[in-house]
Amino acid sequence: MSAAITTSPVYDILGVGFGPANLALAIALEERDSPLTARFLEARPSPEWQPGMLLDGSDIQNHPSRDLVTLRNPRSRYSFLNYLHEQGRLLRHLNLPSEFPLRKEYAGYLRWASSFFSHLVDCNQRAASVEVVEAGGERLYEVTTMAGDRYLGRTLVLGPGRTPYIPSPYDTVRTPRVFHLTQYLPRLAELAGQGREPESVAVIGGSQSAVELALDLGRRFPRTKVTTYTRSHSLRLKDTSPFSEEGYFPEFTDYYFQASREGKKALDAYMHGTNYSSADGDVLRELYLTIYEQELDGEQRVFVRGNHEAVAVREAGERVALDFVERHTGERITDTVDFAVLATGFRNMGPAPHEELCPPLMAGLADRFTAEPDGRLLVGADYALQPVADGVPPLFLNGLCESSHGIGDAGSFSLLSLRAATLADALTSRLTASLDPSTDRAAALAAA
Repeated sequence: MSAAITTSPVYDILGVGFGPANLALAIALEERDSPLTARFLEARPSPEWQPGMLLDGSDIQNHPSRDLVTLRNPRSRYSFLNYLHEQGRLLRHLNLPSEFPLRKEYAGYLRWASSFFSHLVDCNQRAASVEVVEAGGERLYEVTTMAGDRYLGRTLVLGPGRTPYIPSPYDTVRTPRVFHLTQYLPRLAELAGQGREPESVAVIGGSQSAVELALDLGRRFPRTKVTTYTRSHSLRLKDTSPFSEEGYFPEFTDYYFQASREGKKALDAYMHGTNYSSADGDVLRELYLTIYEQELDGEQRVFVRGNHEAVAVREAGERVALDFVERHTGERITDTVDFAVLATGFRNMGPAPHEELCPPLMAGLADRFTAEPDGRLLVGADYALQPVADGVPPLFLNGLCESSHGIGDAGSFSLLSLRAATLADALTSRLTASLDPSTDRAAALAAA
């Protein structure tokens, strides 16, 4: 425990990140007239949603009313439907010949909603470290940012988004020519400054994003060879059965939370195809037709290579050499490309090589909280971590708890608004319990 010498204000809630997860929480607190004071730290210059993947023609993969608020409060002014109304696009949008909204439009919705909370957010403040300090007779969280500023909070809500997963052997090279999909558009802009169309590029992965990237690259660079490599046999259709989709119901979240770790593994295996290593039918059809037509014209430039696993990656002058092995025949090939985009997903909490035991920002605090037998943090039903000793202020995870709450808590909007309600209730309860019940502030919190 260190002593904080600071004149910074103390916020009831200190939030790291102001993406959809903490934005939904801010809305829930406002709509409940919460007396809690809150401050959110956002690493980017402004709150944005997936700015590196706002591809032309790409859409979201969930019903638009699974937004920041509607499942919790259908009458909210912060709904996607009301956003369209206020932008004068409601009727036009309802006339679109598509099932889901464009990703660009949903990003605009989130930008619009976040604009109402600019007074609660400090941008360009990337959190660098977190520690517990003593200040004014209280034990508080102190977050220090890369800019050197310090913030104090009675509770901490971590919602920085999940860590991109960079698998081996791609994690062995340090080159701007191998990058995760979250960097896609900015990195393309940098590479475009070199003034030539790439000769060949690679997309790694078999997800929805991988297919969208292959299509986007084929449109941007019509003379470039675009090859998608996946470890599975080929690209797979997403499971969109309405029965499977009930995994994104709050009842499934409750059921999953109560299951044993072995039970959770079985449920994960069943639900995997609803969100991971698979793609929607529309983009699969478009990609297949693109390849077929190119074959018909005798000038195929877009390829899909299944059963291929990378075994080595190395720089090759101003390009990158990727060594692959065919997983069943053992055949080895080398593809030298101008760049490779990794559509390899994100890390979940857990002990496996593709997981992490805790969010990186709280690595220095992890030993203060209870862990499961396999080492991952133990998360409560209300998304709170459980301290191993008294005196540790409440800490909540927001949008990082798929391993404890199931696929509905993955990086999607499916149950975002309901999770925000759970967090708002839990924060109010914890802060009320920490105050003398005779004080005006305790009474206000209890009333909320």
